[in-house]
Amino acid sequence: MSKKIVTFGEIMLRLATPGYLRFSQAKEFTATFGGGEANVAVSLANYGLDVEFVSRLPQNDIAKSCEMELHRYGVGTKNMVYGGERLGIYFLETGAVARPSKVVYDRAHSAIADVKPGMIDWQEALKDARWLHWTGITPALSQGAADACLEAIKVANSLGVTVSTDLNFRKNLWKYGKAASEVMPALVEGCDVILGNEEDAETVFGIKPEGFDVTQTGGHVEATAFQSVCEQLMKKFPRAKKVIITLRGSINANHNTWAGVLFNGKQLYRSTGYDITHIVDRVGGGDSFMGGLIYGLLSYDNDDQKALNFAVAASCLKHTIYGDFNQVTVAEVEKLMSGDASGRVSR
Repeated sequence: MSKKIVTFGEIMLRLATPGYLRFSQAKEFTATFGGGEANVAVSLANYGLDVEFVSRLPQNDIAKSCEMELHRYGVGTKNMVYGGERLGIYFLETGAVARPSKVVYDRAHSAIADVKPGMIDWQEALKDARWLHWTGITPALSQGAADACLEAIKVANSLGVTVSTDLNFRKNLWKYGKAASEVMPALVEGCDVILGNEEDAETVFGIKPEGFDVTQTGGHVEATAFQSVCEQLMKKFPRAKKVIITLRGSINANHNTWAGVLFNGKQLYRSTGYDITHIVDRVGGGDSFMGGLIYGLLSYDNDDQKALNFAVAASCLKHTIYGDFNQVTVAEVEKLMSGDASGRVSR
């Protein structure tokens, strides 16, 4: 697998309260880095793939530390561009039981939010690439970021590079005067692989499963309810070859059920389901799913069931790992896929 995978988006400084402290209780914060597309890149690098993260960073010591962290995990940054005022920040308060987690963003006028078309040389960045991944977070930041994302997708399409997206709707980000439903369709039209959940599909495209309310599931999500969502997305975006829906049932903040479905236009595949009873950190869960999915689709020779199972197992393990990044190996994921969820000490 010599051809590289490219991910494009924002990486931020993450400041999290220790343990389960509320913001009002915290006297210090734990500093790490994270962001949707960077999280995917780290997963893929952990699986031994050649991956590069493209973004725009300011020229200061915090951004330099961030880039060094990516390098530590084996993620390339040679097509990174520099400029702008600041690195975005997000603050995290981890929920427990009936109290949900909270995120507060401080990312206005971040370097990537002020990106403009033409700043990134996409012909160069996508040279020798086999895959481009982006998420709905990037076009939510600004018109310039949306335009740069569309520019990347069009170049990827012209070069025959597979394009994937995680719809990743974030209502608190769409602030520049346009709704996701106005911006996203032109971007998703260029995608071969689409990942989302029930909220993404409904909020962005008005597509929803019949008679389904995520708040009334009691933690149980019926996979077959989502075949219609996949079919509707594929009809709306005929370029798409695969549509994947993640199925999260939230019993409480520490206890979720987790599974997924994949539709390839002919058949609906359902994954193994996991009961995650003691969540350490669910931030980055969807990104770890996407990283596992890309790895599976590239590595398992058209075995959609195995690719889906790898994605779900990888993201199940992520819920046990602190921070945005999923720091697991292929062997660890495949061990869980094989049915070994014992957690016995490995000696």
